[in-house]
Amino acid sequence: MIKYFDVCFYRWFRKKKEITFDPMKYLIVGLGNMGRDYEGTRHNIGFEVVEYLAKEHTAPWKDDTYGDLTVIKHKGRTFHLLKPSTFMNLSGKAVRYWCQKLKIANENLLIITDDINIQFGEFRIRKKGSDGGHNGLKNIQEILGTIDYARMRIGVGSNFSRGRQVNYVLGKWNEDEKAQLSDILKHAADAVLCFGTLGIEQAMTKYTKKIKE
Repeated sequence: MIKYFDVCFYRWFRKKKEITFDPMKYLIVGLGNMGRDYEGTRHNIGFEVVEYLAKEHTAPWKDDTYGDLTVIKHKGRTFHLLKPSTFMNLSGKAVRYWCQKLKIANENLLIITDDINIQFGEFRIRKKGSDGGHNGLKNIQEILGTIDYARMRIGVGSNFSRGRQVNYVLGKWNEDEKAQLSDILKHAADAVLCFGTLGIEQAMTKYTKKIKE
């Protein structure tokens, strides 16, 4: 009798522990670093994309656990936009926390980041993959324990001399880059909404390309 009760309790407890994910909810994480010193830098392009989306939908930001958060609605979907406050190299902590809290599955997670291995204005969208040497993606992969999450890499180019990589990515946009930035942000924002409404395959097909100069 006691053994039977223990088995029933275990099954009930396990069922209670299972997470039910909401297929209509998405977590869109723009990677970057908090603080005025990092505003307008190439490394913060992820922040700029989610900020663009929030502005277009008049969505106010809220200072919350591990980052700034806001919510937008589009075609029946709910997009939770996140700017982690953990700094780039520790982004995984914020991603895991909000995926669990909001009950969002990995397939409804999209990470937006810069990439020096891609020409400025070029986009690469993938449904999974390696970190490609990016410390933010590396930490997310380590914390989540998987490479199975979507990522949008936005090219910032590699116009720097040897040993000057950090200075380059933490440097401000130059005037030529600024002139194209609004088109890049709009393209990225459209790709996010496509990801949520039509799926990663459609987003990859339609938005993996270079913005025309």
